[in-house]
Amino acid sequence: MKLLVTGGAGFIGSNFIHYILKKYPDYEIANLDVLTYAGNLENLTDLEGNPRYSFVKGNITDYDLVEKLVSKVDMIVHFAAESHVDRSILDSRDFVGTNIVGTHALLEAAKKNDNKRFHHISTDEVFGSLSLTDPAFSEKTPYDPRSPYSASKAGSDHLVRAYFHTYGLPVTISNCSNNYGPYHFPEKLIPLSITNLIQGKKITLYGDGMHVRDWLYVEDHCSAIDAIIHNGVIGDTYCIGGNTEKTNKEVAYKILELLGKGEESIEFIDDRRGHDRRYAIDFSKLKGELGWEPSVGFEEGLLKTIQWYKDNEKWWKNIVSGEYRDYYKNHYEN
Repeated sequence: MKLLVTGGAGFIGSNFIHYILKKYPDYEIANLDVLTYAGNLENLTDLEGNPRYSFVKGNITDYDLVEKLVSKVDMIVHFAAESHVDRSILDSRDFVGTNIVGTHALLEAAKKNDNKRFHHISTDEVFGSLSLTDPAFSEKTPYDPRSPYSASKAGSDHLVRAYFHTYGLPVTISNCSNNYGPYHFPEKLIPLSITNLIQGKKITLYGDGMHVRDWLYVEDHCSAIDAIIHNGVIGDTYCIGGNTEKTNKEVAYKILELLGKGEESIEFIDDRRGHDRRYAIDFSKLKGELGWEPSVGFEEGLLKTIQWYKDNEKWWKNIVSGEYRDYYKNHYEN
């Protein structure tokens, strides 16, 4: 099996590449990534020279490049996306371009090349916001995106389904909850909190800190995608959750506890616009049909994540300094 993984230099994509190459010794992966600020080839340094792995720098909105790459693979696993809500609020153009136009380019290429198998990674944010008493999101939840980011992801989901119904393209979609773990770009809550505390800085929380998210360890997400791409029902959507609803405040206090810091290391800041109050995922379909459920508990996963950031200070300090941006030039252009 040869896979085209888009966005494989990002957080979840790079973890997925490591997972697949380790589990399937006869699989090959081509990684297409444009290397935006969140794309970091230092996530994949151990794969340099591996004959089963190749990297292509390019944009998924480049229709010709995408078609050329798709013609050489058996399956597309599509992670590439602009995904930071705050950035989408400031300027949403790249979100529409990458998340909608880029997905369309991949779908067209898959259709033109004998209807290649296509798996699309989406988010629970397309479902909107839950109250504290609402039932969790499921595959039957109506879409109700609240930010330019989630609206662009909702648009891409609809395109994927349209290609299944109109052209018979063999697709699956997964909507996952918040991920955490190794290689997580330090702008999101958990990695930013960990790296700030290691540097003697404070954790910052929006509003009252009582926004609720369901947390999923990234390797569990990879195993769920593995189950779906090999055994999922074509045309279906699967929700992937961690069975771990926590307020942002609870997450912050747990990180403080595990790093031996006090609550004086928390700073509350003004809430962001359109901040969804709660997300939660019901993954019973995935469990019932494919036998998947998360294997890493939240505290175990958080301990693993903290230890990884302690052991890999050079990795995240290169991000803070911006040095990681030179990796492609130094290792691929020379």
